[in-house]
Amino acid sequence: MDGYRSGLYVPGDRPDRFLSAEESGADLLVFDLEDAVAPERKSAARDAVVEWLRDGRRGSAAVQVRVNAGDERDLQAVSALAPEIGIRLPKVEGVADLDHALALAPGRPLIALLESARGVVNAVAISEHPAVVALALGESDLRSEVGGGEAMITHARLSMLFAARAAGLPAPMASVYPAIRDLEGLADDTRRAADLGLFGRMAAHPLQLAVIASIFAPTEAEVAWATDVLSVLQGGGVMTLASGEMVDPAMRGRAERILGMTEPRS
Repeated sequence: MDGYRSGLYVPGDRPDRFLSAEESGADLLVFDLEDAVAPERKSAARDAVVEWLRDGRRGSAAVQVRVNAGDERDLQAVSALAPEIGIRLPKVEGVADLDHALALAPGRPLIALLESARGVVNAVAISEHPAVVALALGESDLRSEVGGGEAMITHARLSMLFAARAAGLPAPMASVYPAIRDLEGLADDTRRAADLGLFGRMAAHPLQLAVIASIFAPTEAEVAWATDVLSVLQGGGVMTLASGEMVDPAMRGRAERILGMTEPRS
């Protein structure tokens, strides 16, 4: 199965939002110590997140903490939490950044955020690091550094996608769509990301979650097709569906991914 269908960033300095975030229905929660927190509040945010997560995740959603790049206190604090809580590591540009994080938080799963031209160019080496469990793109940072429009973002998304898949990692999630109340724009851009092969999207507000989840949910026709494909392929070789479509073992992976999208995550 691919990664998480929907993810939600939660500002680390807003503990009043922690419970509602856990009840939002997102598959992944990212407690944010970085961009969502003003510099003078980062220490308080770190304390609040550590206190909330001290006994591990509380609900069914997976949990990650986005630390500040190179901040040893953040990394050491997260290293003391339950082992399933991942570190979302910003501004990764090479293997050295990953090794530095692991020296302070050994054994911790890392989600590498590529937010610069150097990070995108080095995506293959980054994805092959044994501690990396997923890649993600920092699209706003990338736009600021590189410039360009949708063609540039498409290139970066595809570079990240192929690096992740070649390393056996799940398809990356799309980055946050910053216009929170523009749900039509969110839907359009999320469909573009899905058409490229990305799976799932991070949200900055719970309002965005339903739109994201609906786009990455398979249709009834897709589920029926996948079920039929796996059924006929049990006989091996090239087979024909009732619709007349010819299928072969090369289609098994697509069918299994579709059916995997219908399964609840633990």
